[in-house]
Amino acid sequence: MQVEAETVNDVTKRLRRAEGQIRGVIAMLESGRDCSEIVTQLAAVSRALDRAGFKVIAGGLQQCLDSDDAEERAASVAQMEKLFLSLA
Repeated sequence: MQVEAETVNDVTKRLRRAEGQIRGVIAMLESGRDCSEIVTQLAAVSRALDRAGFKVIAGGLQQCLDSDDAEERAASVAQMEKLFLSLA
């Protein structure tokens, strides 16, 4: 299943933001910042990555719902469920 262009754009923006956050965490580590601040930022990065993954899954589920082929839809929903559980 292909990811729609709108979803690709949104997820790419989220991932670029997370990429910046990761660079920030690395800088915090290298500068000797307090561990609680570092863990807080790591948690934020983790949530950002989760949201990006769930956005991709949501787009896939929407495509499943739009499908007229019941057999194809069932297979796609099963695939999306498996992907969802891999993020949960």
